Amino acid sequence: MATRERQGTLVVGLGRSGIGAARLLRALGEPVCLAESRSGDTLAEKAAALEAEGIPVKLGLPLDADRFDALTPPPATVVVSPGIRFDHPALEALRARGVAVQGELVGAWRAGSAVPWIGITGTNGKTTVTHLVHHLLVAGGLDAPLCGNVGTSAADVVRQRIVAGPVASGVSPSGLSALGASLSDASLSGASLSGGSSAENLALPDWLVVELSSYQIEAAPELAPAIGIWTTLTPDHLERHGTLEAYRAIKRQLLEQSGLRILNADDADLRSRAASWDQACWITAGPRQAALDAGIDPHLWIEAGEVWNADGPLFPAAALAMPGDHNRQNLLLAAAVALAAGLTPAVIEAGCRSFPGVPHRLERIRLHQGITWFNDSKATNYDAAEVALRALDGPLVVLAGGQSKQGDAAGWIAQLHRQAAAVILYGAARQEFTGLLAAGGYGGRVESVEGLDQAVPLARQLAAEGACPAVLLSPACASFDQYSDFEARGHHFRRLVLAL
Repeated sequence: MATRERQGTLVVGLGRSGIGAARLLRALGEPVCLAESRSGDTLAEKAAALEAEGIPVKLGLPLDADRFDALTPPPATVVVSPGIRFDHPALEALRARGVAVQGELVGAWRAGSAVPWIGITGTNGKTTVTHLVHHLLVAGGLDAPLCGNVGTSAADVVRQRIVAGPVASGVSPSGLSALGASLSDASLSGASLSGGSSAENLALPDWLVVELSSYQIEAAPELAPAIGIWTTLTPDHLERHGTLEAYRAIKRQLLEQSGLRILNADDADLRSRAASWDQACWITAGPRQAALDAGIDPHLWIEAGEVWNADGPLFPAAALAMPGDHNRQNLLLAAAVALAAGLTPAVIEAGCRSFPGVPHRLERIRLHQGITWFNDSKATNYDAAEVALRALDGPLVVLAGGQSKQGDAAGWIAQLHRQAAAVILYGAARQEFTGLLAAGGYGGRVESVEGLDQAVPLARQLAAEGACPAVLLSPACASFDQYSDFEARGHHFRRLVLAL
C-alpha cells in the first residue's frame, strides 16, 4: 500500500489548552484538526462552535497511533495537552513513524516570542508569584497579560494580542519571529528588561507573564523566557515523572534557557544546588548574611522589616498583606522581576499594597459567626498544605481530601498536630488519609464524609464546638476524583460557604 503524505496538525484534547492551540494554528493559516476521545452533548456544542470557525473536530477518537494515521490526510504534527503523558505509548509510536509530537505551548512560543516572556515555575508558589508579577507590572503601567497554566491559555493570548494585532498591521508571522529573536538577544544585565519601543510601536504587550507546569515544560523544550523564576522544589507529580531527579531536571531546563534566572534561596532543594549555577539572581526572605552562609550572595533580602538590595532599603515588606513566610519569598521573587522590568521601588510598594490576593490560595472567603473561612484549594500536595497550616493561627478545622499523590506526608501531619483541632476528610483519599493520620499519631478529631456538601456544615459545627477561629480547605490532593480542576473545587467550596 502506498505511503500517504502527512499534512497539517492534529491537536488532541477539547480542553482550554487544546482549543487555544487549534485556534492559534488556524489564525496562522495552518491546516488543523482537533480530536477528542470523549463525546457528549456539551462536547458536541464546543465542536460545532469550532467547526463554524473552520476547525474540524473529531469526537470519540481515542489516542491511538493507527487511528490517527487512518485520518485523511494523516497528520504531520500532533499537539497534546498537558493532561496527556508525553511518553504515552501512542505518542512514542507516532514519533517512531516520523510524526512531530509537541506540547500546546510550542506554537504559542514560536508565534509569540516577539514579546519577552516571564516564565514562572516551581512546585508551590508559582500561581501566587504569577498573579503578583502580573499585578505589579500592570499597576506600574506596563501591558503584561497573564496566561499559561493559570487563567487563559498562552496560545489564546498570543493569538489575540500578538498574531491578530501585528498581522492586521502588515507584519507577517516571519517578521514576528525575527523581532522575537532580536529581543531574546538583548543584554539582560544592567539596564531594565522592558519589552522596548519595537514591541510598543506594534501595539504588542510589553511582557507575557506565563505560569508553566512541569507537564508544559517537558512538552515544550525550546521555551527560553527572557526572565525565568523558580519558586520551590519538593516531590510532586512523581506518578507522572517517575523520580524527583527527573522532575527537577524538567524545571531546571526552563531556568537554564532563561536570560535572567531568579531563584529562591529559602528553598532547601534549590539552595543545596547553588554551586551548580553559573549565573543566578537569588532572593531570601531572611537577612543577607543568612544566605551567605550557603555560598549565595542574594540580590534581594528582608532585614528589619524592609526589602533590601545592594543599594539599601527599598520598601516595607509589610506592603504585601498576605500571611506566612512563604509569601515574603513570593514578594521578593515578584519584586525582582518588577525591578528588572524597570519599575521603581515606590511603584512596586504601591502595587503590593493594592494586590487583592490569589483565588484558591489562602483566599479569605468570609467571616461568619466568628469563624473565618479560607479557600486553599490550590494546595494539591502535602507541602503546599503544610505551608498553609504554618501561615494561619490555630486551632483550625481543616478539610482535606481528593485524589491523593505520592509524597512525604510527615511534615503535613506534624503541622496538623500543632494547628488542627479537627480534620474532616472527604473524597477518594479519605480512607487512605484516615490511615495516615492514625499512623502519624494525630490526636485531634477525625471525621470522614463523601464530599464538600457534607464537609462544610460539619466544619461549621466542629468549629463552633471547639471555639476554632477558622476553617481551612487545604486538600493536600489533586481534585480529579470529583472536579475538573482545583479551581472548580474552590468555586464549589466558596459557594457552599457563602450560602451558610
